[in-house]
Amino acid sequence: MDWNSLQYLVAFAEHGSLSAAARKMHVEHATIARRINDLEEKLKVKLVDRRGRRWTLTEEGKQIITIAERIEDDVQSIQRIADGTRTDLNATVTISAPPVLAAATLTAPLVQLHQQHPNLHIHMVGETRAASLEKREADIAVRLSRPQHGNFTITKLGDMAFNLYATPAYLAQTRKENWQFIGYVDLNEPTPQQIALQNYAANRPFAFFANNLEIHHGAARAGAGIAALPDFMAHDDPSLTLAEPGACLLMREIWLAVHTDLKDSTPIRTVIQHLSESFRSIRTRP
Repeated sequence: MDWNSLQYLVAFAEHGSLSAAARKMHVEHATIARRINDLEEKLKVKLVDRRGRRWTLTEEGKQIITIAERIEDDVQSIQRIADGTRTDLNATVTISAPPVLAAATLTAPLVQLHQQHPNLHIHMVGETRAASLEKREADIAVRLSRPQHGNFTITKLGDMAFNLYATPAYLAQTRKENWQFIGYVDLNEPTPQQIALQNYAANRPFAFFANNLEIHHGAARAGAGIAALPDFMAHDDPSLTLAEPGACLLMREIWLAVHTDLKDSTPIRTVIQHLSESFRSIRTRP
């Protein structure tokens, strides 16, 4: 059998559809279907039930997926061990980070690092979810909460202050007891800044909702109300001002995690060292 076909079956099982698996594997969805068909023909067993609008795994498919996932984990472990011994900078390092933080604080230092080492290529992935370091979805993860599980080497990069911001006109025209707030919508669980803002707002209403900080920033600039924004995003924005000067709403920690198998890799260590040094001069807190 072609062991590579297992990757396509695993991608289908993880993501639940041909199209989602295709995006993960960077191929056409027809390729996913063909590779699963090939695997079934080689094994002489039906892995996928094609009845209905969505494909589902058969019982035999589920059993094989359990084994295939273990194989994939072992292959990733082998690759991490090999990559962990690299001593040259001719490599690609993938970094996962929250989009706003990535754009405002990580991109410029990483561009500078690439200019210093042209053979060191950076893949920056801005995402709110926690990328899997075990599955090599990223080599380095920058997160706003300390990872609690996994064989990771963890470094604290700094602290990030959230404060209340609004336009000067809104604050001049609106009494404090009548303030309205800008909050999150469609979250599986509230962010720490949303919880802090809800506690601060008490019984005062939320007037505008959005699912990311960029829109919160735009809504505050448009005069929608009070937004909880990180200082690095709003402090130097001339259209906004602090609603409660001298009173920090929330401080969040910024953590960097790398799988311990990769911590001695020269490309990884170079990126981590550069980011750690860069963060010392970045405004992430008052």
